[in-house]
Amino acid sequence: MTGTITGPAQRGPAHLPEPARKVARRVRKASKRFGAHTGLAMLRLRNLLVRSSATGTADVVVSMTTYGERIRTVAVALESIARGEIRPRRIILWLDDPRLMDTEPAALRRLRRRGVEVRLSSNYGPHTKYFPYVSAPELEGYPLVTADDDIIYPANWLRVLYEANLAHPDMIHGHWVSTIGVNNGSITHYEAWGRRRDTRPAFNNFALGVSGVIYPPAMLRELRHRGTLFMDVCPGADDIWLHWVALRAGIPIRQVDRIPRHFPMIPGSQFTPLNELNVDQHRNDHWIRGLYSTADIDVLAAGQEKKTTTANLWDGENDAH
Repeated sequence: MTGTITGPAQRGPAHLPEPARKVARRVRKASKRFGAHTGLAMLRLRNLLVRSSATGTADVVVSMTTYGERIRTVAVALESIARGEIRPRRIILWLDDPRLMDTEPAALRRLRRRGVEVRLSSNYGPHTKYFPYVSAPELEGYPLVTADDDIIYPANWLRVLYEANLAHPDMIHGHWVSTIGVNNGSITHYEAWGRRRDTRPAFNNFALGVSGVIYPPAMLRELRHRGTLFMDVCPGADDIWLHWVALRAGIPIRQVDRIPRHFPMIPGSQFTPLNELNVDQHRNDHWIRGLYSTADIDVLAAGQEKKTTTANLWDGENDAH
């Protein structure tokens, strides 16, 4: 039996009047745009001038994928990681189109000379950012950090994730976490989920990969065990699949700070029309409805934190999906 989707639960009154909220939103957006354009210029200059290694000694691997026109701007995202306060042992960029290798931009070639790995993969859609790594025979025992190809990450981005993993190695940690809404035994619409405003680990926390997420080795082994089932149940929604696998594995999710973070997007990296993004919102609800069982929803509603209490809740449920 699978779950259903309902509308959002009733919320309390907002703290600010609507005009003030609109002004605050405009100011935040303008500040982000300015920061993004400034960051873009600095990172492109850094890519031209710096010759030091993009990788380092932190026991973690960073994995990313890109496609199509974004090959022109992905070096900016990679360079933002390479200038971090700490640097990972490996940075891997997965491509699913051999033609992109033939038209590799100069900025990406410079990063490859500094240690960034560019590797070919089958096309797993958004799941390409992690699945080729977790399915590789040489899978290492390091945590895996996933990153998006259209974001400028701050210098402390990886350090914060890495330190969170060191402190709580049995959890998944992210910079931006939502809370899955459950109302009357059903999951509320994806777009109505609230943002997490604390660092409490829970199974109803939902990590958004756009801001970066670190996964412990236990999660990587679980993903390898599940294989490519995601291509049948939610091919276009890696965050949903990753949450569901973590839920079934009893691995809680935690936000690294009380404030959810969405970092600046790379100017010129967005080529997806708004109507396609809106369609994806409806598809998320469709995939959630088909994936989460009644037992899953019971765990989400309970907001349980200890994985030792979850195993018996799925007895009798179909775990294959």
